[in-house]
Amino acid sequence: MNYTVSGKNIEVTDGLREAVVDKLSKLERYFAPDTEVNVTLSVEKERQRIEVTIPIKGTIIRAEQVSSDMYASIDLVEAVLERQLRRYKNKLVDKKQSATALSQMFIEEEVGAEDEIKIVRSKRFAIKPMDIEEACVQMELLGHDFFVFRNAETDEVNVVYKRKGNTYGLIEPEY
Repeated sequence: MNYTVSGKNIEVTDGLREAVVDKLSKLERYFAPDTEVNVTLSVEKERQRIEVTIPIKGTIIRAEQVSSDMYASIDLVEAVLERQLRRYKNKLVDKKQSATALSQMFIEEEVGAEDEIKIVRSKRFAIKPMDIEEACVQMELLGHDFFVFRNAETDEVNVVYKRKGNTYGLIEPEY
């Protein structure tokens, strides 16, 4: 795997780079040898954050962890990535989206029942046209972290969601 390690508000020392590569190299058995791994280390006040992004054909594997110690964050993010890979392996391989980016050994490995996705509830509701601000207010009134609505301006289905720092995000379709 090809690692790109960068830092925000932190100097990426050889020790940190080595810790990242050493920990994430445990994931090499899941990927093809030429897979790109983008790692960003950052420090905000007392928070040590690591973000790992692994773009593979058809999808992106991403994990982020925060702790008071960068080395602890590195340990945590590796476990999260491994759990994500196991959970989504069947989906990725079944759709043939990114099977070329995954190692053959990982593709052929049997999956346990706990790794299957189980939908336990389904909901149907009318989507009325509204503007983005109204959708954010509606989301707050419902106490949800996201809200699906039909954008009155574009007549397309959009999603608003809560972000950190009392801000909101908007997801729009791209054709």
